[in-house]
Amino acid sequence: MLEKSMGISALMIALVTGNVIWGGTAVRAEEPNQVFTLDPMVVTATRTEKRDVDVPASTTILTSEDLKATGAQNLQVALGRVPGLVYKTFAPGGGAMGTMANEIAIRGVSNGTLIMLNGSPMNLRGKYFLDAIPIDSIEKVEIVKGGGSVLYGSEAMGGVINIITKQDFKNSVTAGVGNYGQQKYNATVNADKLSVGYNLEKWGKVDTISRSHDKGDKHTDMNSSHKNNLFLNYKINDNWNFLYNYFETNVKYDTWFDDGYKSVPKGGALQQNREYVTKQNLMQMTYQDDSVKGNFYYNQNKLMADGYTTNYTTKGDYFGKMYDTDEKNRTYGADIQKKWEFGNKANLILGSSYRNEFYDDYGKDGHKSPDQVTSRNIYAVYGQYDYKFDEKNEFIFGARETWTTGGYKDQNYDNFSMSGQYLHKLTENDSLYASVGQSFIMPTFSQMYGASDSAVSNPDLKPQKGTNYELGWKRVSDNHSWKAAIYHIDITDNITATWDSSKTEYKYTNEDFKNTGVEITCDIIGKDGFTYNWGINYGDPKVKGTKKPYWDRKYGRWQLNGGINYTKDKWITSLQGTYLAQRVETPSSKQSFSEKPYFLTSLTTTYNADKQNSISLTLDNLLNREDNLSHSGSEYYSTPFNFLLSYNYKF
Repeated sequence: MLEKSMGISALMIALVTGNVIWGGTAVRAEEPNQVFTLDPMVVTATRTEKRDVDVPASTTILTSEDLKATGAQNLQVALGRVPGLVYKTFAPGGGAMGTMANEIAIRGVSNGTLIMLNGSPMNLRGKYFLDAIPIDSIEKVEIVKGGGSVLYGSEAMGGVINIITKQDFKNSVTAGVGNYGQQKYNATVNADKLSVGYNLEKWGKVDTISRSHDKGDKHTDMNSSHKNNLFLNYKINDNWNFLYNYFETNVKYDTWFDDGYKSVPKGGALQQNREYVTKQNLMQMTYQDDSVKGNFYYNQNKLMADGYTTNYTTKGDYFGKMYDTDEKNRTYGADIQKKWEFGNKANLILGSSYRNEFYDDYGKDGHKSPDQVTSRNIYAVYGQYDYKFDEKNEFIFGARETWTTGGYKDQNYDNFSMSGQYLHKLTENDSLYASVGQSFIMPTFSQMYGASDSAVSNPDLKPQKGTNYELGWKRVSDNHSWKAAIYHIDITDNITATWDSSKTEYKYTNEDFKNTGVEITCDIIGKDGFTYNWGINYGDPKVKGTKKPYWDRKYGRWQLNGGINYTKDKWITSLQGTYLAQRVETPSSKQSFSEKPYFLTSLTTTYNADKQNSISLTLDNLLNREDNLSHSGSEYYSTPFNFLLSYNYKF
């Protein structure tokens, strides 16, 4: 339903074209009377519902149709198309390598992205598995760039990604096949208050997904990848909702010594044959009425890897061993807030949260030490006061106190953070804003105590602290939605992994980080069924630490995003691209060096034969580029040109 404050011009365009546009992609409304605006509603940025143009923060909103238009099968791949977000993956389909999980860096902050599911945190020991969320189960995604720790706690240094899932599924089945052994099967069923979805993704063999040049050349092949996902949602009543998600992956890799590596046999030799298994359970109960919101959650995953590892000596001798890892992570907790409104001038939000974290590592040759079984409690109280001076000027002040108890050997932390945001309305659909906010990240157990044979414990890690500054402008005008922001990020004691090649081990240490940049995006409703979106982000992320007593560059300076979308009769087509230029690779203990730009492209077209039947074709990596998607000195490549043809039936 349209807000009363929506501009008449935007309403006319939406009615005439029959298009839906949220977050940059336009699609035709499924119902004749369903109309949307260029100015959607946002909840995550301020913990209360506001028009996007009234939110004093950089925001991106992606609907389920936006996500489908990217051609991605899961959220990990789809977010690589968003301005200001830098993409990293280890394997096709957004696959991970056990604890080497994929990551989305917001404005260059590599370990500062908080992932939430309906307002509850998904991060486990600093890791998250975005490929666990099928596109078909998502209603929309709200992305808030800039520190969000005052509202949401640790790990929101770079920003927050809140995944809002569907409560009512459509009855449908999908089947798809493609090259490289791709298969996709999906089924969703709705029975009154209960919705159930199942998703299965498969990949076959893909050669040379990565290379290594340390002491010689090696390459890694992916033999197979299976992902199973069960999603259940039960709407108890208008206030209470229950969600359960089970995610399981099984990925197999081979690593080969190439010719010339030390003294391996001519023609190369197998170094590793490894299998990585991830099992994750997520349960959530949410409550909401006019003034109270509550999230109660339980997240648990188990990361397992096993296989044979061979190493060659300089004399040509070799030795091998089974190298198994097995770790369990678990969090459970609650977040409850209450809102008071004082006329039309002000509102106050007060809340508290509790979280228990548990970490159990069975690795390190099967020997368990006291350091490897650890837990702690995290408590927080927070508040936000929103005051309107008049119709044009508004100020928001927030504060949060966080502390831990029960830490191993009394290694506990506390933090107090504040934020301030000012909004000035030029017109009803045109605003300026300024914001400053403090953020923090507490060290995880795996960083403090090590998570593998090559990890060195560092229980003395300091919490990471930082400040985000931003000036911005938003405008909805006729058929355009404009956003622009100038930002600066300053972080002290940034937690990062430092690799020592001479000892083949790594240790987490504290360093400093900074980035100054500008971001401009525009969404456009064109004529004859065409819509467009583009974005430009220029930044200069840098780090400085003990191993590097100088400012060293990270990631890239220029990021360009763009898309063309066409909706006509029974056809919906979307072409999307992301280009990251002036890139560098940044090893932990060596100076950064230049890396060629990456260019991520996808083309998706859907033919809706009737209300029940549709066929979709997704083409990924249209230029068949071999782009290195890593940013830390290693090489992990984009999947060669691939396609997926799928059929969907609604019943």
